Amino acid sequence: MKPAKLAGAVLSGCLALSVIFAPAASAADSAQEASKKALIDEVMEYLINYNLEGVDEDTLIRGAIDGMVETLNDPYSQYFDSAEAEEFEHQVDLEYVGIGIKMAISESPEELYIEEVMPGSPAEKAGLKRGDTILKINGVPVLETEGDELSGAAGTKVTLLVSRNGASKSIVVTRNAIASTSVTGKLMGQKIAYISISGFTQTADEEFAAVLERMRKGGMKSMVLDLRDNTGGYMDSAYNIASKFIDSGIMLYTSDQSGTLTPVTITDGSKIGVPVVVLTNEYTASASEALTGALRDNKLATIVGTRSFGKARIQSLLPLSGGDMLKLTTQKYLTPNKEDFNHIGLKPDIIIQGKTAQLITALQIAGMTGITASGDSHILDINGSPFAGNVGLVKQNNKTYASAEVLSALMESDYTWDAKNKKAVLTNGAGKSFGFTQASGDALSKGSTIYIELSAFQKKFPALTWSYNAGTKQLKLSVK
Repeated sequence: MKPAKLAGAVLSGCLALSVIFAPAASAADSAQEASKKALIDEVMEYLINYNLEGVDEDTLIRGAIDGMVETLNDPYSQYFDSAEAEEFEHQVDLEYVGIGIKMAISESPEELYIEEVMPGSPAEKAGLKRGDTILKINGVPVLETEGDELSGAAGTKVTLLVSRNGASKSIVVTRNAIASTSVTGKLMGQKIAYISISGFTQTADEEFAAVLERMRKGGMKSMVLDLRDNTGGYMDSAYNIASKFIDSGIMLYTSDQSGTLTPVTITDGSKIGVPVVVLTNEYTASASEALTGALRDNKLATIVGTRSFGKARIQSLLPLSGGDMLKLTTQKYLTPNKEDFNHIGLKPDIIIQGKTAQLITALQIAGMTGITASGDSHILDINGSPFAGNVGLVKQNNKTYASAEVLSALMESDYTWDAKNKKAVLTNGAGKSFGFTQASGDALSKGSTIYIELSAFQKKFPALTWSYNAGTKQLKLSVK
């Protein structure tokens, strides 16, 4: 971990930080403060000396501090002892001990599966693959576990029973320290750069600069910037990344107890020079929202997805004695258009539900003209490149179904579900609507997901071609 930066920061778990120093108190204030501290000491002395059950002084002090912080009724303010402070910093920089997988839950059937395997991780080395269904962890069915069985000390082992292509396999993985890469990127067809920022770590700005340079050298003509599930990180990293898009302008406004708005300006940035699409969802928070708002209000990006988390408050990290730390809300921030979106979130320009549908829509806006989405209910490839998501494959009664959201996105249509008539309705760009009913078997409802039978869909949308591979049990959907 590189030395801490002194500018503002936004942390994982939707938290924002900056390092500040308290001003010196006046003589009158000092006297009053001393009187209050004497009262606290007096109460503590009585508790220690006279409480029938006895007290642990360290526990008493911790309880007093936690109690003071809790009276703020602020979920973002928190006291950390030295060990907790160190762990918190590791979390912010995406450093942890584990096996290196990202999991998801499918609805029909309800399964816990591996959505992503980190390159070079213990999971990859042990042979785990994306799409694997996790059946048991250390011999215990996943539905009976507490959810934290994959964590543990470095060097310890965990045994996973997984299902892959219908066959079960037991895989032993040795946990290890993992430092995640916060920025990844790849260049796709039509020279579209897809860049994902998973967290604003202390090195995220440097990682982004390196990925951006690689995309430019590859001939980048547009960009999809994925900020979904990014709960925050250091604000100065977000500022430095914003300066790669904005040559001169306001990134955001801050306001403290005085209520005065202070602009945070970029004066020596650079123009991005290509169309940008930003992906957001309900877990896009804090620093991610700051960057999203900056690009939106400076008219540099189209926002696609769902409304963001709504965390527009900044916490300061205040060092305490013995390595302890106080994280305290000290400021709020607003977008360049002075929008305070706290508890509200930022509304996208184009609202799209569903991870895969969001990605497809963003790529289309960025200029992708031919898209092939392949996979099943666990995995997704777009034009042969792996992504988090799936095509929502369902096989039932010798019929093949796919997610209505995915099909709608591929056909660049608006999708709604008529719950009363149990009918999926897609409306194309010309305003013509097409219905698929559950009664006819053309639509299928499972959990919160609606599926459409592909033969019926292709009759109304002949531009879509599809095929199902019985050997790999994979579905391919294509639009040219």
